[in-house]
Amino acid sequence: MLVEFSVENFRSIKDEVRLSLVAGPGKEHRETHLVTPELNEGIRSVPLVRSAVVYGANAAGKTNLIRALQAMQRIVTHSGRDLDDLPVTPFQFAPESGEKPATFEVTGITNRMRFQYGFSARQDIVTEEWLYAWPRGRIQFWFERSTDTETGAVSCKFGDKLAGDKEVWRRATRPNALLLSTAITLNSEQLQPIFSWFHDNVHTAGVGGWANMFSLEWCDGDRKAEIVQFLRAADFAIGDLRLVHRDFSPEMLPDELPLELKRRMNEELSGAKLVQVQVRHDTTRGEPVDLDLDEESDGTQKMFALAAPWLDTLANGHVIVFDELHDNLHPALVRFLVDRFHDPEVSTEGAQLIFTTHDTSILSQEVFRRDQIWFCERNSRQETQVFPLTDFRPRRGVENLERSYLAGRYGALPYIRSGRARSKA
Repeated sequence: MLVEFSVENFRSIKDEVRLSLVAGPGKEHRETHLVTPELNEGIRSVPLVRSAVVYGANAAGKTNLIRALQAMQRIVTHSGRDLDDLPVTPFQFAPESGEKPATFEVTGITNRMRFQYGFSARQDIVTEEWLYAWPRGRIQFWFERSTDTETGAVSCKFGDKLAGDKEVWRRATRPNALLLSTAITLNSEQLQPIFSWFHDNVHTAGVGGWANMFSLEWCDGDRKAEIVQFLRAADFAIGDLRLVHRDFSPEMLPDELPLELKRRMNEELSGAKLVQVQVRHDTTRGEPVDLDLDEESDGTQKMFALAAPWLDTLANGHVIVFDELHDNLHPALVRFLVDRFHDPEVSTEGAQLIFTTHDTSILSQEVFRRDQIWFCERNSRQETQVFPLTDFRPRRGVENLERSYLAGRYGALPYIRSGRARSKA
């Protein structure tokens, strides 16, 4: 589970911004919208929200908040093996920021243990790295690492509670690789749950979402019924799904593809068998009609792609981070997706959803607790700022959040100037 995420000096984010999923004292929706993680004996657990939504104008930096977590995840999972240039872009609108490292930190829960892990990095070097854990009662210091920016020498301090061949890890850690990632390649069992949290438990998606491969795998296996049930529950008129295996032909490629790309794809896919999804619809005449998935609406295609990731996340207690969830979806479908996480009978393992959206129809105290709503704003220095709705102390159950937001009470709105052209005399 995710407790808190912070980032500094990354793209449009100059000063540290922090997104917290720790629940506030509000009593609304406590039975449905909060989850208290089960931790090892001696560790105090606090309730966390099951979802968090971020609103803000275009170009305010919402996407960069998602990209920051994606960058952190990619550096953790790949820097120990095959990542030379780290995906780090510092804030560009202040001269002093260009040479400074970006800083990322996560507080999370894995295997009933709380941990706090972070690092600072430029594209070519990891300057600092740290890890603290609460496997039992008190906090344990596991390691702190620093890198000399002139020589590239890596130095480390290790806690006595961290087992393993720590000197070997230090010597094997490249200046542009994480100690955590390197230790995993050298079979550290104690650090594996932290690495696995990033690798297996956090699923991030940009505006385009995911390809439909995961849902397609479920349909090709024994979990097709779950996909069909999910789509039916979202009120799609679907009788069934079936897979059709077809030989590739150039006619399958979209007409709008550039000629050179078409040529390369023809060469690569020549002789291949492709799997296509067909959607079965019942008709009044009693005979079903099958349509290829790409003939369905963009919303149907997106919901199909979302089905397996959504169901898998809910079943296993993972974290989904999604940019612009509303894209191609009716507001009622966005609410349907969010409500899955707020239903304790569906979300039985403490799954969490973090997403950005412009859909204000769900900006409501009926849908969210006040501590689940966040705003993203760009100031006059082009810096992204992130702040919670609770800063404005809206009255519980009384204030119309959508109306107040659109009226400008919370900020995070686009400032639209008159675009009326003036004719010259």
